[in-house]
Amino acid sequence: MNDITEKTVLEHLSRIIEKRSGKDVVSLGMVSGLVVKDGNVGFALEINPEEAGEMEVLRKECEQAVFGMNGVKSVSAVLTAEKASGAPQQKPQTPQTPQPPQKPDVPGVASIIAVASGKGGVGKSTCSVNLALGLAAQGLKVGMLDADIYGPSLPRMLGISGKPKSPDGKKLIPMEKWGLKVMSMGFMVEEDTPMIWRGPMVMSALQQMMFDVEWGTLDVLVVDMPPGTGDAQLTMAQRVPLTGAVIVSTPQDIALLDARKGLNMFKKVDVPVFGIIENMSYFLCPSCGDRSDIFGHGGAHKTADELNVDFLGEVPLHMEIRETSDAGTPVTASNPDGEHATIYKALACKIQDRIESSLAEEGPAIIIE
Repeated sequence: MNDITEKTVLEHLSRIIEKRSGKDVVSLGMVSGLVVKDGNVGFALEINPEEAGEMEVLRKECEQAVFGMNGVKSVSAVLTAEKASGAPQQKPQTPQTPQPPQKPDVPGVASIIAVASGKGGVGKSTCSVNLALGLAAQGLKVGMLDADIYGPSLPRMLGISGKPKSPDGKKLIPMEKWGLKVMSMGFMVEEDTPMIWRGPMVMSALQQMMFDVEWGTLDVLVVDMPPGTGDAQLTMAQRVPLTGAVIVSTPQDIALLDARKGLNMFKKVDVPVFGIIENMSYFLCPSCGDRSDIFGHGGAHKTADELNVDFLGEVPLHMEIRETSDAGTPVTASNPDGEHATIYKALACKIQDRIESSLAEEGPAIIIE
């Protein structure tokens, strides 16, 4: 029998030796958060944060050990930036001048755009999907990363089922739909399974979904950020080479208050903010054609002016946008010539212009003598 249980996984992990102590990772108490579900295994290794670099080798050894078990379909092993109870400790080092966090490039990816909001419920994921499709409609090669570990929505919104493959047990092959390459934690777990992970585990998982995926060659990678300004958002802003960010908000004051926080977070970590989109800006009655500003109107435009960032445009509140998103047939793909797809394509064109301007500014200076 090839039954995979927590016990059998731990048995395999107990063969992996932490070289400094000469003891296995299980007896050292380094393994935590072990989850086994339908052949998919996830766990964390608790380490001393000062040893993160060298412990990456140990993480891959553990991942390979579990991936080699009969019946295992995928393995997600992450490092937590915490000190394991039995792990060897380093001697205190002389304090050094803090260095800016390194932002390694993602191989093959020309630009990375974060679509963010200060709070949930403003339609950010719907905007992310349709903006990505709008960019693809320009002939660009586009990918999407669902950075919301606790509430991944891209599998449903894009109508994708199944699990990504990993031929070598190291790199994941992204799923594909509507011409987009997509990666999400939603592919790894069942839709109704809660992710009970602490901050360090989330941060490590995000980095692996970004850097341990075979994205191929992409012009743009659109990152659908989780709402708020917590650990996940800071991880993406500080450790991923973001080309820029787009803020999505509804018009009312409470949403704009949180949008300001998100915008200011990106500014503090030196990520350019390309502009603000006002989602659910207005409602046109399908029966009589009357317009209703359900959440107010123009608040995002006013906020953009106050904060000296661009106002990118308005997206209405409409049944077609909601229904197509729920059905996994986003409006920009299912009705590409329709009114709402045209709005998203126009927004995508503005974003692409800003991407090109940003990349041009980063280019090398040519001096002719």
